[in-house]
Amino acid sequence: MIKIPAVLVVNTASRRGQEDFDQARTLLTELGIELTAALAVDDPTTLPQVVQQAIDDGMELLVLAGGDGTVSSVAAQLSGTGVVLGLLPTGTANDLARTLGLPTDLAGACRTIVEGKVVEVDLGVVGTDDRFLNVSSIGLAVGLTEQLSPKLKKRLGKLAYPVAAVRAYRQFSTFSARLEFPEGDHPPVELDDLLQLAVANGRFYGGGAVVAPDAGIDDHLLDVYAIPRGTPVQRWQVARHFVSGVFTESDHVFHVTTRSVRVVTKPELAINVDGELSARTPETFGIVQGGLRVIVPGDASVGKADVSERQQTHS
Repeated sequence: MIKIPAVLVVNTASRRGQEDFDQARTLLTELGIELTAALAVDDPTTLPQVVQQAIDDGMELLVLAGGDGTVSSVAAQLSGTGVVLGLLPTGTANDLARTLGLPTDLAGACRTIVEGKVVEVDLGVVGTDDRFLNVSSIGLAVGLTEQLSPKLKKRLGKLAYPVAAVRAYRQFSTFSARLEFPEGDHPPVELDDLLQLAVANGRFYGGGAVVAPDAGIDDHLLDVYAIPRGTPVQRWQVARHFVSGVFTESDHVFHVTTRSVRVVTKPELAINVDGELSARTPETFGIVQGGLRVIVPGDASVGKADVSERQQTHS
């Protein structure tokens, strides 16, 4: 059971920000959490500075309320500090919460802060500065992000994702990519006529889609997949199995696991990093093993995976 003092930080720019802030502060206090500070942040761009100041002040437990982008925006500050993250998933997709097995209701998430256990999970790295928990992607996912306005998310909630995806597909052009593997675990590969390329650290993304059947946030590996435009039948096969992640086992889909990959595209393209367009190709992706300490339910299996149990490549 978690007993250390905590700082509560809530992204009040999210869908129910102020309401979540008031409710979380009340619930945590009633559950016996000693809040040394409770901070409502209405400008998400200031979250890294707010969290860094709390770390500098000696914070040991950060209770953070927000979506996947909120967590990713402060992951670099938390990595390697020993600070424990207690996540209250109040965003739209909450894919990190799915990966960690967290309750998505606020009361249940608050109870997990008190009753759960601390584990270490991996962090993805983009270049030298960006960190990601779920997926960095190029192609259709970027178009989806551009279409997925805050207004649309507030109006439609999870239904905003398929609506935005249809809009993005109508405006999309394919691209080519060269993948290089700095650690030499795979030969370089040239891929053409692509719809999407993704580098994944976690298991879920895009509102509940599975990266690949064996993907995990604690396996010390990145899953890399590339989907070509292919034939209408092949596109249907991908769409049919996209949510389950089984599409990565199709012959026409490129899929490997690795610890590092450099992606060069033609043309140069924006990269969607956990829902934020914060990088561009060419870029190198890596992983920080056990880079984040986080509270999960006591019966959760996440944080215990053994990399030797997974194959290094899938094709």
